[in-house]
Amino acid sequence: MTKRDLTPLFKPKNVAIIGASADPGKVGHIILLNYLNEGYPGKIYLVNKNTAPILGRKVYGSVLEIKERLDSVVIAIPAAAVPEVLEECGKAKVRSVVLVSGGFSEVGNVELQDQITAMAKKYDIALVGPNCLGIMNPRSRVNTLFLPAYKLSKPRIGGVSFIAQSGAVGSVILDLIEGEGFGLSKFVSYGNAADVDEVDLMEYLMNDDETNVIVMYTEGIKRGKAFLELARKITKAKPVVILKAGRTEAGASAAHSHTAALAGSYESHEAVFKQFGFTIANDLTDLLYYAKIFESEKAPQGNRIAIITNGGGAGVLTTDAISSSKYLRLAELSEASKKALSKTMPLLVNIRNPLDLAGDAGDKRYHDALYPIINDPNVDMVIVIILFQTPGADSKLAAEIIGLKEIMAKPMITIATGTQYTEMHKVMMESSGLPVYDSPRAAAMALEALFRYYAYKNHKE
Repeated sequence: MTKRDLTPLFKPKNVAIIGASADPGKVGHIILLNYLNEGYPGKIYLVNKNTAPILGRKVYGSVLEIKERLDSVVIAIPAAAVPEVLEECGKAKVRSVVLVSGGFSEVGNVELQDQITAMAKKYDIALVGPNCLGIMNPRSRVNTLFLPAYKLSKPRIGGVSFIAQSGAVGSVILDLIEGEGFGLSKFVSYGNAADVDEVDLMEYLMNDDETNVIVMYTEGIKRGKAFLELARKITKAKPVVILKAGRTEAGASAAHSHTAALAGSYESHEAVFKQFGFTIANDLTDLLYYAKIFESEKAPQGNRIAIITNGGGAGVLTTDAISSSKYLRLAELSEASKKALSKTMPLLVNIRNPLDLAGDAGDKRYHDALYPIINDPNVDMVIVIILFQTPGADSKLAAEIIGLKEIMAKPMITIATGTQYTEMHKVMMESSGLPVYDSPRAAAMALEALFRYYAYKNHKE
């Protein structure tokens, strides 16, 4: 496996858009607007055989007319015209290409795809695509996506990088990230993987200091041997969450018609993922829940969970979720914690785990309960349940939990379920780095994934 430098794709000093258009309905116009709206600081060159100015900007008839060597070129033209412009890119010594155009092997046009693959290799061009959305990097303000900005929630800058073979799935993920309260480092939709594939992308992100967590949706692994070689070391560097489509024979067939992926046996893929410490998601909801826990939480020292709640039923459901896990267990509070709690809790609170603070609990009671528990040597992770529907649960309580989170040396997550009032406080907490889940099952799954990954990484499982 040869390491590829994909920096020109993610951090280009300049970019050309081939197929740039003045027509607001055309892909080439949307891509241009996305670069402008992001505030991309580098030079943007527009290329079209029709050289009439676009938005007052000069348009070149070919990349060969551009005197500066180009780091990145985005191609958004019909498939049949791609070989000619890709040849021109090669002659112009372009470093990387994002080919968003469809009409290649995903529709049976294998010969045309083979042609562009050969060109990319001949001219040493790092080519992403075809049939893809391409690259988004909030830090370098790169956005090759042909999705109108007003249709997506814009994620804040963070440490989670997403690799999505499917542009459709990728667009949904991008839209959902902001609502889950964590930030985006890099996003790439790589489509048919004619040249740059999932192995190249994962290796780049493994060595990327701006990426803390790698999250991936794939329909098939192209280079099995190279993937195995990378899998042996990537999860020792950082967590990898993976959602593999094509679990069934029908799904595998659909994957092939979508991105020409050789999906293969799901069971064989799953065995490899488990062997090398990948966190396996079953759907997009899992994918986002796992991404959130890995981005926000540090390594736990063990699997013992303490539960604090202001609703008895919610505590019971969460106890069931923890007890149903093969890898987690309820913590037995230390005598020192029980003694400290008995001094501050009202008589109606039973000093045990889960700790039900009763329906009138406010910020002070949560503080008095949490402070000894987060310092309890018998507790490795904490789940705080807040029913914001109760009288004492308000913004002061949310602020108190945020403050305690900042001084904690252990993982702590929150469960909060509800509509407008709850959602308002969910945003408040997650924007401060406190992950919030909407159900006991989701919280237990996230903590189990966290524990299992670090157990694998540290050889403790």
